[in-house]
Amino acid sequence: MTTTQAAVVESPGAAFTLRDVELDAPREGEILVRMKAAGICHTDLTVAAGHIPFPLPGVLGHEGAGVVEETGPGVTKVKPGDHVVLTFTSCGSCASCRVGHPAYCTTWIPQNLIGGKRADGSSPISRGGVALGGRFFGQSSFARHSIADERSVVKVDPDLPFELLAPLACSVQTGTGAVWNTLRPEPGTSIAVIGTGAVGLAAIMGAALTPVSQIIAVGRQAAQLELAAKIGATHTVDSTGLDLAGELRKITGGAGVDYVVEAVGNPEVLRAGIEALAPRGAVAVVGAPPYGVEVSVDVHRLLPGRRILGVCEGDSDPDRLIPLLARLIRGGRLPVQPLIREYDFADIQAAADDFRSGKNIKTILRFDA
Repeated sequence: MTTTQAAVVESPGAAFTLRDVELDAPREGEILVRMKAAGICHTDLTVAAGHIPFPLPGVLGHEGAGVVEETGPGVTKVKPGDHVVLTFTSCGSCASCRVGHPAYCTTWIPQNLIGGKRADGSSPISRGGVALGGRFFGQSSFARHSIADERSVVKVDPDLPFELLAPLACSVQTGTGAVWNTLRPEPGTSIAVIGTGAVGLAAIMGAALTPVSQIIAVGRQAAQLELAAKIGATHTVDSTGLDLAGELRKITGGAGVDYVVEAVGNPEVLRAGIEALAPRGAVAVVGAPPYGVEVSVDVHRLLPGRRILGVCEGDSDPDRLIPLLARLIRGGRLPVQPLIREYDFADIQAAADDFRSGKNIKTILRFDA
C-alpha cells in the first residue's frame, strides 16, 4: 500500500482539499504512476459541483502525465521508469473497442464518469480504511500517485515536458480528433470552430494541419481570438450580439461552412452552427451542456446531406493519437505551450477557481515543486 497526497472533494460543491490517502498495490492490469503534471478540465469541475453522480468523497483528475513506478500482474504495456500519459479507459473487448473506437466503449460512462470503483466494487483509494471514489477516467490523477488502469496508460518518449503532455489526454486529443477522425475535411473546404477554449483551440491547431482553405475561429474573448489567429485561424469572429449563422455564411461567400466544431455546449450556438452549414456539411458536437438540454432542428434543413455528429474524446484511439500529438509538439507543429498556465499542486483550489472564471485556457498542475 502507498500513502500519498490527493486533492479530495468531500461532497458536491466542496473545495479541493489536500489529504493523505492510501493506494492499493497495483492489481491485475493496474499501474502505479508517480504524477508529474495534470490538467484541469471542465468535466472535473462539473463532477466536483455534483452535476454528475460520481461517488464523493472522491479524487478526480483525468489529464495525467507521470512516471511508472510499479506494474501489476499481467501488465505488458509499460515498465517502471517509462513516461506515460493517463487518458480515458475502456473495456478493450466490446464492438467499438475491437474496431479502434474505444471512446465509444459500451462501458464508457460507468468506467470513466460515474463508477468510481473497480469492476469488483472496490476502490484503489482509501482514507483511514474507508474507500473513496477513485478510478476517475481509470486514473484519478489529482494526486501525487495514481493507480491507473492499463487501458488508460499511453507510453510516450521521455523528451517532452510533462506539462505539455498532460493536455493530450483529453482537451487536445478531443479537439484535434474531432477534426481528423470525425469531420475529416477535404482539400479546399472551410471549417468553423465555435469556442476558443482548450478544445476549440486544439481543433484549430488540428485544422491547420489539414488542407482546408478557411479556418474560422468564433469566440468572445479578444485574447483567445488573437491566439487563434496565431495558431492557424484565417478568420476570427467575436460572436457577441452577432447573427452567427449569417456571419459564417457571409465569410464563405454565401455558400455556408463545410464543417463546424461546436465546442461551447450551448444549444443556441449549436443551432447557429447547423444553420450555417453548406449542403453536405457536418457539425461535430463536442461541447457538453447539462443533461436534458435539447436542440430543435428543421428536418428539411438536413435533407441536403447536412449531418450532426456527436463526438467523445475526438473518437480517438489514444495509443495511436497521443504519441502522434507528442511528435507534432516535438516538431513545433502543434503549439500547445501558449495555452498553458501552471500551478503547484498545493494550489489546486486557486487553480480551479481561476479556470472556472475564464482566466486560463489550459490549467496545469505541477507535482514536483
